[in-house]
Amino acid sequence: MTIAATATMFDNVLLHNGLVTAFATVGIVMWGASQISKRLTKGRLHASAIAIMIGLALAYYGGVATGKEKGLADFALFSGVGLMGGAMLRDFAIVATAFEVQVREARKAGMVGAVSLLLGTVVPFVVGALVARAFGYSDAISMTTIGAGAVTYIVGPVTGAALGASSDVIALSIATGLIKAIIVMVGTPFAAGFLGLNNPRAAMVFGGLAGTVSGVSAGLAATDRRLVPYGALVATFHTGLGCLLGPSVLYLATKALVGG
Repeated sequence: MTIAATATMFDNVLLHNGLVTAFATVGIVMWGASQISKRLTKGRLHASAIAIMIGLALAYYGGVATGKEKGLADFALFSGVGLMGGAMLRDFAIVATAFEVQVREARKAGMVGAVSLLLGTVVPFVVGALVARAFGYSDAISMTTIGAGAVTYIVGPVTGAALGASSDVIALSIATGLIKAIIVMVGTPFAAGFLGLNNPRAAMVFGGLAGTVSGVSAGLAATDRRLVPYGALVATFHTGLGCLLGPSVLYLATKALVGG
């Protein structure tokens, strides 16, 4: 069998097994991101944030190269990425994350953890919505979607999809959450002394206020690895709480204030 025939057969296998190809592609991207994180940033910038930046770059390239709207999924070879990144698997991932939380352990955060979790959801949302308004997004759906992205980069697209936001607004919400995660990752070690991040209770409060699991985990890992489980424990709830409040209470509040 010639090299050309082998390549053609290999392409056909990839084309007819789109979802498997998508998982393999994501696996390669995650491996590359972990190497970049470990070798170039010494772990200070979490691999998940780097992988998201690579994903956004690939999506942009796909849109520019094909002139369509589905990013990398517009290439026939990577059509499975559209299914892998669709609502079904996304919601499954969210539910799977929630199952990792142990209620007995979560109770240790107490009322302080609950208050910090609520503030960590509402305050970033308000800031994100105001920034969106400042840049000309004055309708309630766009403001809510971008504000939800400031909570986490998962809450943004979930909220946008529920409200029927445009693809560019959803992309902005993801970018907003990514920027927040990077700021938390990089800034936590420098602010640890000022914030008093030297005990589990403080780590839980910080996790509730910061909200991004990847940002909190990486930031605390660079500060004191023993605090990571406590911060991540409370931060984990942000995805579920944000997805619950974003398309409902926060959207209705935003619509009542700005109309439309």
